[in-house]
Amino acid sequence: MRDLSTKYLGIRLDNPLVAASSGMTDTADKVERLAEAGIGAVVLKSLFEEQVRGQAAYVIGANEQKYYYAEAEEYIRDYSRGHDLADYLDLIAQSRKVVDIPVIASINCTSPSEWMAFAREIERAGAHALELNMFILPSDPNRTGAENEQAYLDILHGVKKEVGIPVSAKISHYFSGLASMVKSLAGTGVEGVVLFNRFFSPDIDIDKLEITSTNVLSSPGEISLPLRWVAMLSPLPGMDIAASTGIHDGEALVKQLLAGAQVGQIASVLYREGTDAVGRILRDLEAFMERHRFSSIDEFRGRMSLRHAHDPAPYERVQFMKYYGDMH
Repeated sequence: MRDLSTKYLGIRLDNPLVAASSGMTDTADKVERLAEAGIGAVVLKSLFEEQVRGQAAYVIGANEQKYYYAEAEEYIRDYSRGHDLADYLDLIAQSRKVVDIPVIASINCTSPSEWMAFAREIERAGAHALELNMFILPSDPNRTGAENEQAYLDILHGVKKEVGIPVSAKISHYFSGLASMVKSLAGTGVEGVVLFNRFFSPDIDIDKLEITSTNVLSSPGEISLPLRWVAMLSPLPGMDIAASTGIHDGEALVKQLLAGAQVGQIASVLYREGTDAVGRILRDLEAFMERHRFSSIDEFRGRMSLRHAHDPAPYERVQFMKYYGDMH
C-alpha cells in the first residue's frame, strides 16, 4: 500500500484528489457519497452574491405591496440575503457532521464588502478553509489591467484580515503577467491558488437567435493550459497550487503532481461517471507509484516542474516548431 496522503492549505488530506466546487457538492448527501468513494477533500458549490441578489430581486418584484411600504424593499432584500446565506452555512455545518474529510467553502462576490461578510460567517460555520472564486472580466476599456489586479489584491487582503482559516484564490489565466500576479497574491497571505477557473462559455443559436452555453464540461485535452502554468508557478515559494480543469483520469492527476501541484480538483468527470470515478483515478495513481517504486507523493511531486525538469524549454515555448526531415 502506497502513501497517498498530502497537505493542502496546511490541512492533511488522505489523498490529493479534491471534488471541485460544482453541483456535485451542493448537498451534504452528495458530500457524504464522495467521502465514501474516497475523495480527499471537497469544495462546496460556490455561494454567488449574484444568486443572493437575484433571489432578493425576484421576491421584491413579486411583492405587489412594495410601493405602499417605503421600507419593504430593504427588508425583503436583507431577509432574502440572510436566508440564502443561512442555507449555505447549514450546508457547511451538515457536511462537517457527516464526513471526516476537509470541507472547503467557496464564495463568488461582486461587492468588495460582501467577500468579508460572507467569509466571517463561513468561518463560524466550521469550514476547514475558504476558496475565493474570483474573476473580474477585463472587458471594460476604461479600466486598466493594473486596476483589475489591484481589486483582487484588495479583496484578498480584506478577507485575510477577517478570518483565521486558510484561504485560496481560484483565478483565471486572464492576466498580462500571470507569474507576477501569482507572486503578488502570495504577498496577501493567502495559502493557495487554484489554476484555473472554468467559465460560462457563450454560444449563439442561429435558428432561435439566442445566446446559449457551450462546453459546459471540460475535456481531457484541456489539461494543457493548467499543466503548463502549474509547472511554471509551483517553484514559487509561499503558496500551494491546486490544478483544475482537464483531470479525467489518474494519468492526468499524476501529470499535475509531477508538475508540482499539491492536489488536483475534479468536477466534469464526476458529472459523467459519478463517484465511481474517484476510485478509478486513485487506483491509477497508486499503480503509477508502484510501477516507479514511489512510496509517497512527496517523492515525485514537482519532479517535472520548470525548476526540476531535464528540459524545461517546452513549458516556455509558445510557438510550434516544425521539423522537416528527408522527403525521400
